[in-house]
Amino acid sequence: MAAKIIAQLVVVGSGMLIRAFAQAYRQALANASKTGAAQEAMQNTVRRASKAITEQEARQILGVPENAAWEEILKKYDVLFERNAKQGSFYLQSKVHRAKECLESVYQSKGQGPTPTSG
Repeated sequence: MAAKIIAQLVVVGSGMLIRAFAQAYRQALANASKTGAAQEAMQNTVRRASKAITEQEARQILGVPENAAWEEILKKYDVLFERNAKQGSFYLQSKVHRAKECLESVYQSKGQGPTPTSG
């Protein structure tokens, strides 16, 4: 009998807690939209996301010189990407991928790299 009462109290209490959190969250969103904090937070997120790596950093990550052909960059990329996929650093794997993306855009702008659908 006591276990049933305790279980009911837990269920009712957790339901009240969830509703209170939901209401507080809705109120926080409403307050943020009134003060402009939501827009400011979104702008800060966009600014942080736009900090891409430079061409020099991308070349250092992939270990390619400035006069490297696109095929050489792809070979280095494939080796480094696969090595990190097998031996386990997702962070390094993503850095290698971002470096390739950076150089890809540089080479495309110079008309030397891959077409947007290849590579």
